[in-house]
Amino acid sequence: MKVQCALCDEVDELEDDSLHAKRLRNRRIRMYLCRECYERIDSNTRKRHATGSFQLYDTKKKKRDLI
Repeated sequence: MKVQCALCDEVDELEDDSLHAKRLRNRRIRMYLCRECYERIDSNTRKRHATGSFQLYDTKKKKRDLI
């Protein structure tokens, strides 16, 4: 299976029966990242986590009754 990186447009070949290829086929919303882009994003995210100011925000917040 040929796949293209969403960031750098590099074309790679995946085995047809691999788990990663199956996930990409069945869920077309998922995007493929090449090894270099994935490692770059991973290292930058780890650096942000290490600063201590990195926060994950909830998309849905519970509404509280002010009564």
